[in-house]
Amino acid sequence: MQARAMGFLLFIAGMGGLLYGIDVGIIAGALPYLESTASVAWRLSAQQLSFIVAAVLLGSVLSSLFAGALADWIGRRWAMVLSGVLFTLSIPLIALADGYLPLLLGRLLQGVSGGLIGVIVPLYLAECLHARQRGRGAALFQLLLTIGLVAAAVIGLMQANSVEAATAAAQHLAEVERTAAVFAAKDHAWRSIFWWCLTPGLVFTLGALLLAESPRWLAQRGRMEEARTALLRTRPADEAEAELHEIQQVLAPAASNPSAPRASDPLFSRRYLLPFLLACLILALNQATGINSVLAYVVNILNQAGLPGATANTADVALKVLNAAMTIVAVVLVDRKGRKFLLMLGTAGIVTALVAAGLLFRSVEGEQRDVRPMLQARIQSDNLSLRLDQATLQSFGASANGAPRQLTVAYSYGPFTNVQTRRSDDTALPLLNVSREDTVQPDSVIGVFFRKLHLNPFADPAEGANAPLRIERADIAAVPPASHGWWVALAMCLFVASFAVGPGVCVWLALSELMPTRIRSNGMSIALLVNQFVSTMIAATFLPTVGQYGYGTMFLGWAGATLLYFLTAAFLLPETKGKTLEEIEAHFARKG
Repeated sequence: MQARAMGFLLFIAGMGGLLYGIDVGIIAGALPYLESTASVAWRLSAQQLSFIVAAVLLGSVLSSLFAGALADWIGRRWAMVLSGVLFTLSIPLIALADGYLPLLLGRLLQGVSGGLIGVIVPLYLAECLHARQRGRGAALFQLLLTIGLVAAAVIGLMQANSVEAATAAAQHLAEVERTAAVFAAKDHAWRSIFWWCLTPGLVFTLGALLLAESPRWLAQRGRMEEARTALLRTRPADEAEAELHEIQQVLAPAASNPSAPRASDPLFSRRYLLPFLLACLILALNQATGINSVLAYVVNILNQAGLPGATANTADVALKVLNAAMTIVAVVLVDRKGRKFLLMLGTAGIVTALVAAGLLFRSVEGEQRDVRPMLQARIQSDNLSLRLDQATLQSFGASANGAPRQLTVAYSYGPFTNVQTRRSDDTALPLLNVSREDTVQPDSVIGVFFRKLHLNPFADPAEGANAPLRIERADIAAVPPASHGWWVALAMCLFVASFAVGPGVCVWLALSELMPTRIRSNGMSIALLVNQFVSTMIAATFLPTVGQYGYGTMFLGWAGATLLYFLTAAFLLPETKGKTLEEIEAHFARKG
C-alpha cells in the first residue's frame, strides 16, 4: 500500500514536470510555422515573435511572485490542482487564436501554470519524500520534464512531415494557389501542435486531486494527526514517527530550543541570508546558460546552422531523447555522487559545448557580405519590397546557381526596430516587405499610462510616425552546408546532455534543499522569480539579438555566464546528499 501511494505521488508530481517541459518545448516545433503565417497574417515583428516565446517565461515570473504565498494559503495539493486547471484552459485559447493578443494571453496563462508548477511541485516533493529518496524524486520531476520536451519535439516532427507532404503536393499548382496551400498547411500545423497538449493537462489536474497534503504544511498549521496520517501513507510507522518528531522539534518555540528559528524571524535575517542568496545565484546562472532559449529556438538554430526543414525537427527529437536519457543517468547518480559533483561536471560540459557552437557560427557569419547600400538604394517612400529570386541575387553580386542564399535585414523607423530573413530555397519565396504600417506598432494602454509618468519603457509611436526608414544591417551569405549543421547539432547534444546530468536535476534540489523551513515557500518563490526573470529576458531578446549580432555572440556570452556557474558550484555550494532538510538548515545556521 505504501509503495503504491509513493508510486502514485511520484507519477503525478512527475506529470507536473511533463507539463513544465511541454511549456518550454512546445514552441520549438510551432515557431517556424507561426513565424511563416502569423508574421504575414497578423504583421508580427521579430520582437513580437520573441514575446510569444518569452510569454511562458514571463507568466512564470508573474506566478512566482505569489506561488509561495498561495501554497501556504491553500496548501501544496490545491495549488497543484490550480496550476493544472490553468494549463488546461490555456490550450484552446492558443490553438483558436485569431490574432496576436489572444495568442500572447494564452501563452502567458501557460506560463503562469508553469511558474506555479516550478515552485510547488519541487516544494511538495521535498516535504513529502524521505531524505534518501528526495534526490531521486527531484530527478524524476526533471525526467518527466525532459519527456515532455521529447513529446513536444515528436509532435513538432509529425507536423513538419505533414507540412512537407502538403508542400510537395502543391508543387504542380500555380504560384498563388501553391502559396495559399503551403500557408494553410503551416497554419494548421502550429495549431495542431498545441491541441496535442490538452490530455496531459487533464491527467495532472485530476491526479493532483487524489494526492495527500504535505505533512510539513499540515504540521505548520498544528494539524499533527493529519501530518502523521500523511507520513504513514508512504513510510513505515517507525520512520513516520521519527520524522514527525524531527518536524515538531524544528517548529518548537524558542523557549525549548533557543537556537531554533522563530516564526517571527524575518525572511532576510542573518541565519537565512546565505542559503537564500546562494539559491538565487544558482537559479539565475542556471538560466544564464541559455537552456530555455536553446530548447525553444532549437529548430530555428539548426535551420540557421544548415539543417533543412524536417531534418532540423528530426535532430530536435534526437536532442530531446538524449536529454531524457541523460536525465535517467542523473536519477541514478544524484544520490550516489552528490549534487556538487554533478553540477561541476555538467557546467564544465556546457561551457565546452557553447564555446564550440559559438566558434562554429562565427566561422560562417564571418563570410557574410554587406549589401546595406544596395538595399538603401531600393527604398521608395520609406518602404522596401524585394523577393530573393535569381534577379535579386544577381543584383547583389551573388550567384543563384550555387548554394542557397540567406538575406538578413535589420531596420528601424526611429525607435521601432525589426529583423527579417529570407532564404532563396524557400518554396513559397515570400516577399520581404518593409513598411511603416508593419513596423510602428500602435500605442497600448500600458504605454499611455507609463508615458504619463515619464517612465515608459516602450517606444512612442509618435517618434516613429515620421522617422525615415533606416537599414541598420543587411547581410547576404550562403546557407551553411548540412555538414556544418550537424556539427552544431553535435555541440547542442553536448550542451543538453551536460545540462541534464548536472544543472537540470540539481537546480530543483538547490531550490528545495537550501531554503530553511521557515522561509521555504516564500524564499522559493523569490528565487524562482529571479530564475524566470533571467530566462524571460534572454528569450524576449533572442531573435532581435541574433539578428543584429549573430548566433556566435549569443553562444559565447552564455559560455561566460556558465563559467561563473561552475565556479559557484565548486567554491560556494555545500554537499547536501543524504542530509535531512533540518540538517541542511543547521549547517547554514552555524555559518550565520
